[in-house]
Amino acid sequence: MMTSKEIRQSYKDFFQSKEHRIVPSAPMVIKDDPTLMFTNAGMNQFKDVILGNAPIKYPRVADSQKCLRVSGKHNDLEEVGHDTYHHTMFEMLGNWSFGDYFKKEAIEWAWEYLTEVLKLDKDRLYATVFEGAPEENLERDDEAASYWEKYLPKERIINGNKKDNFWEMGDTGPCGPCSEIHIDIRPESERAKVDGLTLVNNDHPQVVEIWNLVFMQYNRKADGSLEQLPAKVIDTGMGFERLCMAVQGTLSNYDTDLFQPIIGKIGEISDKKYGEDEKVDIAMRVIADHVRTIAFSITDGQLPSNAKAGYVIRRILRRAVRYGYTFLNMHESFMYRLIPTLIEVMGDAYPELEAQQGLIEKVMKEEEESFLRTLETGIKLLERNLPEKEGGVLSGEVAFKLYDTFGFPLDLTELILREHGMTADVAGFNTEMQKQKDRARNAAAVETGDWTKVHDGEPEFVGYDETESTAHVLRYRAVKQKKSEFYQIVLSRSPFYAEMGGQVGDSGWLISETGEKIEVFDTKRENNLAVHLTKKLPQNLEGVFTAKIDTDKRTATECNHSATHLMHEALREVLGNHVEQKGSYVSPEVLRFDFSHFQKMTPEEIRAVEVKVTEKIRSNFPIEEHRHVPIEEAKAQGAMALFGEKYGDDVRTVRFGTSIELCGGTHISSTGRIGTFRIVSEGAISAGVRRIEAVTAKVCEDYLYAKEDILTSIKNLLNNVPDVMQGINRLIADNEEMKKELQEFIKEKTEQVKLKVIEHKTVINGVDVFKAILPVGSPDVIKDIAFQIKGQFPENMMFVGATAANGKPNLTVMLTDDLVAKGMHAGNIVREAAKLIQGGGGGQPHFATAGGKNAERLNEAIESIIKLLKS
Repeated sequence: MMTSKEIRQSYKDFFQSKEHRIVPSAPMVIKDDPTLMFTNAGMNQFKDVILGNAPIKYPRVADSQKCLRVSGKHNDLEEVGHDTYHHTMFEMLGNWSFGDYFKKEAIEWAWEYLTEVLKLDKDRLYATVFEGAPEENLERDDEAASYWEKYLPKERIINGNKKDNFWEMGDTGPCGPCSEIHIDIRPESERAKVDGLTLVNNDHPQVVEIWNLVFMQYNRKADGSLEQLPAKVIDTGMGFERLCMAVQGTLSNYDTDLFQPIIGKIGEISDKKYGEDEKVDIAMRVIADHVRTIAFSITDGQLPSNAKAGYVIRRILRRAVRYGYTFLNMHESFMYRLIPTLIEVMGDAYPELEAQQGLIEKVMKEEEESFLRTLETGIKLLERNLPEKEGGVLSGEVAFKLYDTFGFPLDLTELILREHGMTADVAGFNTEMQKQKDRARNAAAVETGDWTKVHDGEPEFVGYDETESTAHVLRYRAVKQKKSEFYQIVLSRSPFYAEMGGQVGDSGWLISETGEKIEVFDTKRENNLAVHLTKKLPQNLEGVFTAKIDTDKRTATECNHSATHLMHEALREVLGNHVEQKGSYVSPEVLRFDFSHFQKMTPEEIRAVEVKVTEKIRSNFPIEEHRHVPIEEAKAQGAMALFGEKYGDDVRTVRFGTSIELCGGTHISSTGRIGTFRIVSEGAISAGVRRIEAVTAKVCEDYLYAKEDILTSIKNLLNNVPDVMQGINRLIADNEEMKKELQEFIKEKTEQVKLKVIEHKTVINGVDVFKAILPVGSPDVIKDIAFQIKGQFPENMMFVGATAANGKPNLTVMLTDDLVAKGMHAGNIVREAAKLIQGGGGGQPHFATAGGKNAERLNEAIESIIKLLKS
């Protein structure tokens, strides 16, 4: 039986023999693409080539791509663990042709690989083809069907509708018919009873799709119409986990060697056995699936958080923790302990897992512990809001609050309610959920029109060498977002850097030959295409323009970007080689740098980094920039490749002295131009990841001037003493001396007040009553007097005190133990009296306090307490 590692390698070897270029997996977490958070299909990394925004480097490509499907159109989350073949994170084996081969070869090679290389039973295979869509004038895909007829009887070639057999990238863009390959892995006894034909595409756990061959031949326009693509594309995707199930002869993906070691480890940790209890089995499958997703996301630079992709990862982790808590009785963090086993299973194919093992484990452990605390709090909230009697219904609003605030999935809330014989208002919950979705959808809604072509040609970025250039408008389109409208313009030659890699996009102007000046307020990157954002269009779009960037903003940004490189190197020198970039943001105002480190930086370490960066600035290292460097050559030179980044075969390197990095951003010509550098903040953003914010150049000068102004103000307050620290220390010493004197004075006054209170003692019903009212002073003074008097009068004593400092009334009641034994309760007494001063309070039976708002009725409140004693 082939192992999963052998199956993965056999696929690559097979398509390499068919002249395909084998490329590495792209990161699962997508950066610099506002339309997608995660890689959800193998084609994502080739989207620019398919859309025509990037040149075809290799006409034939194959790979194994790590993918994630948990949101949007492709959302398998609710099925995960409950069935045997859906996953959040999965691997997709794929092969592509960009304008080279088409349907014939795609079908022929798929059949050859499955039946001749993997030796799958031909009689268990089925194929589907697009049945056509008359409403769009699309006919049945007879071409694909004719190729399948060479390998399959006609009855096993099944017509599929548009939903199943017409693939679309999105609302617009490339699309086309597809042909799915399904396999029936049921035992022979079941196959004899029910024909597999009737189970294809009917959600049967053992009659599943394993490979989808997509034939992209159309482009969907914004108006919904279709046009032929100039270069047809083959895009295939095969679920690796399902393939392993078919090859290894199991009836579940989770019974393959991809999951069984992890499930075994879960059983060992939880002291549960897989295969004995369905609820336990589901929990183990959920955890085994989710731990892969979380680990790979962290290696790709996406940490759990409360926003966007980070929130998706946090929800997945919390879903797994919840299953462990409820069904495996795991009330302490445990998932992080599965990482060594995951590395044993997948570390060979994805070495980044082992390289970042420490970070993965630390982040997961902290996230687990955090949610377990939240879980306890949420359960207490639920218990407080339980309906009064059995059979009651928990409101949808509370159920949604548990979900939204505490991360409780609805099924957990329902489980707890069932234990009390109660239910949740699911319809109300769904209403609240829909409101939230509507709010999010409305906030993020973007309407884009079709591109209007003005000139032929390919865009060229010249911003490394030029700050202004002559350009034509190649195409443009209108965009509506949040009730505003703007335009995206693509230029033939542009010095504008489009936002990418943490560096903000350039702003500037488009200047026509007639002098018309159009402001470019930002430059973004969409599908690897640089688009210039403007509020209006030029009057003559066909004219010649000068594209000119705002050089002041660009220079300030470049100073911050180059300083980021210098600081990265300095951090590794000061803290150690474990420091690795986890994110960055570079604008004209500030640089922000996230890096792996497991403890707070000391002031000495921060100063050491500043000193090292400043030394590199003074050295005035010139930029050494090299473009189109082979990736392996760049790594050999010492350039660091960051986990979670996708690099091509050729890269750009940027060196300043001993600092060398792979980088596509713009930089200052020499480090001396940065001028000044200071770190303004350092703190944690998640487990094992810290964030530095720093400033350079003019912004740094303004920052230092502000510090000087503060120092000058302090000197003025200290009468311009020559040594500020000496003056501050003297001020602190004087203050401490005055505090001591004040405490002595308060002690003396307290004794005087106590004596007066004792002198005016009254006796009511055999009880010694002491009353103290201070118009000023702290409630602590009254408390001190109360305890002193109780020490002198340990029996049959009640003390009633009040203060009204700063207009805020306070009441104090003290009782001796014998009065408490007779049924009196200071807390109840003071709580009732506090109503007269518009306040509340309480405490112990022998001592209690209360505060209020109405000091004018303080005497009345005290008399009410005395009256209570008289009665």
